[in-house]
Amino acid sequence: MANKGGRVMPKGEKIGLEQLFDTESSTYTYLLWDQVSKDAILVDPVDTMVDRDLSAVEEKGLNVVFGVNTHAHADHITGTGILKQRVDGLKSVIAKDSTAQADLHLEPGDRIVFGSRFIQARATPGHTAGCLSYVSDDESFVLTGDALLIQGCGRTDFQGGSAETLYDSVHSQLFTLPDDCVVYPAHDYKERTSSTILKEKTTNPRLTKTKAEFVELMANLNLDYPKKIDEAVPANLKCGIQD
Repeated sequence: MANKGGRVMPKGEKIGLEQLFDTESSTYTYLLWDQVSKDAILVDPVDTMVDRDLSAVEEKGLNVVFGVNTHAHADHITGTGILKQRVDGLKSVIAKDSTAQADLHLEPGDRIVFGSRFIQARATPGHTAGCLSYVSDDESFVLTGDALLIQGCGRTDFQGGSAETLYDSVHSQLFTLPDDCVVYPAHDYKERTSSTILKEKTTNPRLTKTKAEFVELMANLNLDYPKKIDEAVPANLKCGIQD
């Protein structure tokens, strides 16, 4: 019988993680990798920052296998289409409920596997109808997209958004994670990089309100639409490929 290999994963071995920031859209892209196999994924890449992302991949000697999105963004165009053109075999990944084109469509509970590590999808709709958050295999961190931000949350007034749904999503799918689980959002506008589940569920000024108070607050934000929405949403529904 042939020995097909395998290894012992040391206790506490973490998924490799680098957080990359786009100043124009205030978007965080996450490069995650298996420390041994060097298989990697990019989460929420931005089209104009693909060169930066691939430089980081090359510097670390990684093999990027998936370009992943938390949802179809309205404030920037995803980099997954360009990544597919630049990296042989790379596949794009997004929620089935996003209705966006991709190579692979996820449902809640699905795992994105890279090497011997994975992140698991949790449905966190409300900002859009197709938002997913991604929990690391050891529950040490969660990529929350625009559902849960640092001391805030994503808006709920377009793309099938719902304040009621977002409130329920965050409380049932995110605030039930371990208190020390690190929160990594898709955006921040004050140069903050991370938070924790404990901090957000006890001090987030929006999501510590009652559901009724939250719904009223979100209905009266009166925010301007993102500058790139008319360009970004159609492109992102096609994996970031523009006509």
